[in-house]
Amino acid sequence: MKSTSLTISALAATLLLGMSATAAAQDEGGELRAPYTLNPGDILIVTVWKEEDLARQVLVRPDGAFSFPLAGDVQAEGRSVAQVQQALVEKLSAFIPEPEVSISTEQLNGNKVYVIGQVNRPGEFVVTARVDVLQALSIAGGANPFAQVNDIRVLRRDKAGTLRSIRFKYGEVEKGKRLEQNILLEPGDVVVVP
Repeated sequence: MKSTSLTISALAATLLLGMSATAAAQDEGGELRAPYTLNPGDILIVTVWKEEDLARQVLVRPDGAFSFPLAGDVQAEGRSVAQVQQALVEKLSAFIPEPEVSISTEQLNGNKVYVIGQVNRPGEFVVTARVDVLQALSIAGGANPFAQVNDIRVLRRDKAGTLRSIRFKYGEVEKGKRLEQNILLEPGDVVVVP
């Protein structure tokens, strides 16, 4: 009888953990959020259980990978922490039976947006959450009196390296019109305020 109650308790715990993980991945509106994907410049802490010599801090290089003992290069850019963890487990399995790998983010230095032009504090900004155009303008201290706020552009480069320009008219968004212009920025986006 004890083994049945333990099995039921384990099943209940698994279901509760699954529900809480799903709830944690939901935003305030109940919609699922995509997990953060790593970028060059991010710093990770990697540990392997019972392998103290393999505990280290790693930097995601500009090519999107990091080097790790026994595993070689591990691609991180564009992947979630869980995906990188799984890739590292697969690589280490050739040397360590059933490795238990933990990865946590130490710094999200690769999650940068840039605001340039007629703002009070232009520059690069490391953001710890997804921000939209209005929030980026706020982080940069707002537009100065010389800004042409209805001709703001967001410059975004795709994976192929092609640069495109996305229009943002502050006056419309300020009046509650065409709110779809207030897009979420992606790492590397440049907000240009002429």
